[in-house]
Amino acid sequence: MICPLCHSKGETFFTDNQQQFYQCKSCKGIFLSQEQLPAAEEEKYRYQQHNNEVGNKGYQKFVSPITNGVLRDFESSHLGLDFGAGTGPVITKMLKDCDFQIEIYDPFFHPNSELLKRKYDYIVCCEVIEHFHHPAKEFELLKNLLNKHGKLYCMTEVYNNSIDFGKWWYKNDFTHVFFYQKATFEFIKEKIDFQNIEIDGNLIVFSV
Repeated sequence: MICPLCHSKGETFFTDNQQQFYQCKSCKGIFLSQEQLPAAEEEKYRYQQHNNEVGNKGYQKFVSPITNGVLRDFESSHLGLDFGAGTGPVITKMLKDCDFQIEIYDPFFHPNSELLKRKYDYIVCCEVIEHFHHPAKEFELLKNLLNKHGKLYCMTEVYNNSIDFGKWWYKNDFTHVFFYQKATFEFIKEKIDFQNIEIDGNLIVFSV
């Protein structure tokens, strides 16, 4: 099975009655079998079940590593993009409450492709990158959307060898199809030509 990030060979990593995952020998990414990738209609239905209403205080706290990073690193005059905002663009609301300028893009719920022809000072991807069917293509796009000195803020659960994958709750969402390790993010930095990467728990920040 070929890795959708680096196109190297993957080896069987985990199999149960419903899913088969492979691990790439090169970038260390863990990915679902291509034959088991969910259809677009299945994905959209699942995302509509998420409890991420913009007024949800618990979700606002959950995304605060990203919003705090943007508020620390940028000014209200800078332009941002909430990529994969879903049904409840809570990060956008929190930043707009601070008079920040940020656009919303989501292929299912805010599919304004014109926004992908502009440049941004920062992009936020909260609980998005684990859904990428074509991570190489998606990260290339995100990097190209950033202005010089721009930043890409991602949040996702980062896998490491201390985690029992078979019992890992994060893999049980069938729309989670690609999992990253620290080595995977380092690979992305080099391959996509980001200038820097910072990893702090489940917050990953790429700099252009």
